[in-house]
Order: sequence, then C-alpha cells, then structure tokens
Amino acid sequence: MRLTEDTVRDALRQVDEPHFALDVVTLGLVRTVSISRGRVAVTIGEPLEDWPRRDELVSRITDAVGAADGVKGVEVTVETMDDDDRASLRQSLIGDPEATAGSQQAHGHAEGRSIPFAEPGSTTRVLLIASGKGGVGKSSITTNLAIALADRGHRTAVVDADVWGFSIPRMLGVGQPPVVVDSMLIPPESYGVRSISMGYFAPDDQAVIWRGPMLHKALEQFLTDVYWGEPDYLLVDLPPGTGDISISLAGFMPRSEVFIVTTPQPAAQRVAARAAAMADKVNLEVRGVIENMSWFTGDDGQRYEIFGAGGGAHLADRLDVPLVGQVPLVPDLREGGDMGTPIVATQPDSDAAQAFVAMAELIDVDLAPTKRYHSELKIV
Repeated sequence: MRLTEDTVRDALRQVDEPHFALDVVTLGLVRTVSISRGRVAVTIGEPLEDWPRRDELVSRITDAVGAADGVKGVEVTVETMDDDDRASLRQSLIGDPEATAGSQQAHGHAEGRSIPFAEPGSTTRVLLIASGKGGVGKSSITTNLAIALADRGHRTAVVDADVWGFSIPRMLGVGQPPVVVDSMLIPPESYGVRSISMGYFAPDDQAVIWRGPMLHKALEQFLTDVYWGEPDYLLVDLPPGTGDISISLAGFMPRSEVFIVTTPQPAAQRVAARAAAMADKVNLEVRGVIENMSWFTGDDGQRYEIFGAGGGAHLADRLDVPLVGQVPLVPDLREGGDMGTPIVATQPDSDAAQAFVAMAELIDVDLAPTKRYHSELKIV
C-alpha cells in the first residue's frame, strides 16, 4: 500500500491530545505532513510553549504514525500557537469568552453560551452530592466515588461547588492549577478524575466572602469557561445546607440526580432530610442515600456503631429511595483525604474502598437512567 499524506492523517486521527480527549486532526493541531522515502515528518501546534504532557503527545504520534504501512521513521516537530490560533481553538471548543455564560439568551453583542450539561443531547450524568449539615464526610464521599466511577472506565469529572469550604484539590492530591488557553480553563486530572475548584484560585488560608450573585457567576464559569469534553459523569460537591449554590445548580442543570450523604445518628438524618426537601422544591430527583461513618471495626474484630445505627436506612425509607451504601469509619479514609491519597486508589482492597466500588456499580448499573439522551440528536 502506497504511503500518502492521507494515510498519515488517518493514523493521526487515532491520536488523542491528552488534555482535550479529541484527536489532533479534529482539534486542528496538525500543521504539516511531509513524506520522503518512507520517513514521515509531522509538525503540530500546541497552545503554550510549556504545554504539559508534551512528551506524551509526541510519543503517541510517533507510535501511531510509525505503525502505518511503509513508514520507516517518524519525526515530530512542535510549534507554539500564536494568539489567533489559540483564539480559534478556544472558539471551537467552548465558544466566545466574551459571551454571557449561562443557558439563557443574552442581549446586545453577547449571544450567550449554553451550559453543555443542560443541552438536550448531553449524555453526561450529573450527580449532586448533598448534605444537610457539614462534617458528614461529603467531600470524601465525592472524591472516592468519582475515582471508583473512573476505575469502571468512565470519563469522570468533579466540580467543587463548596466555594467557601473547598477541599477537592487537596483530597485528589492535585499539585497544579488549571491550564489557561485564551480564557479557557483546562482542568487538571488526578487518579483519572478532572476537577475544578475555587481552591485552584484562592490560597488555603484565604476566606471567600461572596454573596449570591458572585456565587452564581462563579458556578456559571466553572461550567462554561472550563473545557470538560464530554464526561460520562460529573459529580458536584455541594456546600452543606440549602443555600444559593444548590438553587443555582438546580437551574443550571435541571436533569441532575441528587444523592444525600448522612451519618447514622437520628439528628444528622433529620437535618439531611432538609436537603432532600430542597431538591423536591426545585424539581430535582433524589436518587439515593449514602451513609458515612457507619461503624468502626476494632482490633478485636468487633464492629462498634459509634454514631448509632439505622439513620441512613431510615432516611432512605422515608424518601423511598435506595440506601446506596454504607462507608465504615476508618482512619485511613480520613488520612487519605488529608494527604491527597484517596483510599479507593491507594488501598483498593480495603473495606472502605470496596464500599465505594459497590456504590459506583449500583449507581452505574442499577440506577442508570431509563430515559436515554443521544448527543447526535439536536433541537433546532
């Protein structure tokens, strides 16, 4: 078979850029292809001079092109995009940053950008992880559940919507902020999970003192200025209670599924019921209850129900939803959150990790939506 430029470009269509999860041809990163006596030279453009994972992309290109019939060698040259190229890339992925974010039509020069997860053709399942009060381990649940879903082969992302009490970056062990390309944010990835959080923009010791309109705008930007691709799951770590953020997210993504996190004691589950009541008022469906700190297993092998028993099951029965899972109280789970070494990733055979694995399977299989959304179907 004769080696042609079309042959090389077909091979390059199998190469995904690591940050965008789209192939380099579709992204428009391939600038030139030349062939001389079986040796192929490929020039690609990358958004920034210090673009992360550049070596990984070059390796992918070399392997893919090198596997084509008739190729005797591959040389990859990387050039840095100019401002116009970056603007064109951003425009193709998320639209105009000068447009009004949100799902409503804007006025004047701003046409408005829709929230991708609210589009009729979106296949992303949005899981809102909620609690009635703080201190029940909601962020830890979100982190480990996200990793468990990613381990099932799903593209998974997390929005840390707890703007005041952000903790997802630390729990995921993320050491770098998002990459910025012409006002478009590329979220960092850790343990197979992409994430965005106020923690990437504010120091740990800085208080975020914002009221409703600023919170609303920040959440819009998390959903529209970030390039998410098309994740299978988007988990949203809500702040405790029933305030502005929860109400805004209900409007942004009306097909979201709510999971309530509680601990076993009656006082906690009564407060958690208020989060479920909020979901009902804004027309969101509660899909299940997750009970955290269910028991502690001592050195003697006995289970000790330090915070009582039955709160999660009682709340699930009251709401007529399943008890998705019970997570034991173990020091390693807490330490993993503090150190950025989530227990699902670092101790996958532990009882706590297996609880998350079982929850991920139940959500993915037993609680899969019966209504299917197809990205190829558009409303025009």
